[in-house]
Amino acid sequence: MYRSAFMALAILTAGGAAAQGFNQAPPNAPDQTPAFDGQTRAPVLSDTPLSRQVIADGLDHPWGMAQMPDGAWLVTEKPGRLRIIAADGSLGEPIAGLPKVDARGQGGLLDVAIANDFAETRRVWVSFAQPREGGKTATAVATGILSADGRQLQEMNVIWQQQPAWKSTKHYGSRLVLDGEGGLFVTTGERSDPEPRVYAQNVRATLGKVVRIDPISGAAMGDPGVAEALPEIWSWGHRNIQGAALGPQGELWTIEHGPKGGDELNRPQAGRNYGWPRVTYGVEYSGQPVGEGVTQLEGTEQPVYYWDPVIAPGGMAFYEGEMFSDWQGDLLIGGLRAGAVVRLQMQDGRVTGEARHVQGIGRVRDVAVADDGAIMVLTDAANGALIRLTPSK
Repeated sequence: MYRSAFMALAILTAGGAAAQGFNQAPPNAPDQTPAFDGQTRAPVLSDTPLSRQVIADGLDHPWGMAQMPDGAWLVTEKPGRLRIIAADGSLGEPIAGLPKVDARGQGGLLDVAIANDFAETRRVWVSFAQPREGGKTATAVATGILSADGRQLQEMNVIWQQQPAWKSTKHYGSRLVLDGEGGLFVTTGERSDPEPRVYAQNVRATLGKVVRIDPISGAAMGDPGVAEALPEIWSWGHRNIQGAALGPQGELWTIEHGPKGGDELNRPQAGRNYGWPRVTYGVEYSGQPVGEGVTQLEGTEQPVYYWDPVIAPGGMAFYEGEMFSDWQGDLLIGGLRAGAVVRLQMQDGRVTGEARHVQGIGRVRDVAVADDGAIMVLTDAANGALIRLTPSK
């Protein structure tokens, strides 16, 4: 059934060169079928030529970014550095005052966010892989004040720590999203290995979760709906959420890495279980089923959309701006494996089309929409770059 739908889509779109691309790749799990029409392999949208301008390069595996009111960008680098890239592209020295990070494996300094009233408060948040006792690590969040000269973070406090810590250097998450209602969403990973991954289903742990906390104190502001659950938990059953953003109505959306196949776009709602590792549209890297190989299970939520093969998603942003008038409300996603900006056309909470833009640009770790409507991307490399995308003239 899945293969028939796949072949039909290929025939319908065969008139365009894009049809010979990403939707032609065979799935890793050919016997799995989507739960509803349009849940995967949406119709291929035509590509749009984009102009690229390298704003700054020489970045060491940049991970997250946030635009400041003056047009400059705060950018994190995985080894544990936070820098300011000015509007003219000049690259500042590393900002002092960050907490110690563990940069092994997939760890390091991860996301950065700034307060809506940053012009007055200069408040900044960062997420990072925190070294813990006995060689263990865990995701953590800290907040502080960026000095007026932009050289140091002051009054830095670690306000939240993932529990339990684990001897793993994988699957930390982690995106930071201020929800506009006084809370801070933090996304986490389940640390990947078979032993810790089961904690994604444990509501007494914060592995494989979306949590919601007070952005200043770190106090719990979740809504798990389960009496025994940790009060900061918002949703659970996630694998490794490295993308999160508020949608057009202020609702939270996330995107997470699947195993071999099964990258997921979700709209996490309070008190809901998103299945991992009991439910997935992927398989183990060995090709064997994950658990019982189940794609649907009562009591768990279906992804809005999934990919098999994977795109290996990074950060994400909903487009709102003037440069791309036809893209209002579309979802832009960094594709690490895809090596592109993945655009999903959205309608009534569903995906109605998919495009891959600037293919070959490199591993896109994060995507943001600049104040002027340009699309900004970070490429994840030893010589990573902040790149500005605009419509080709």
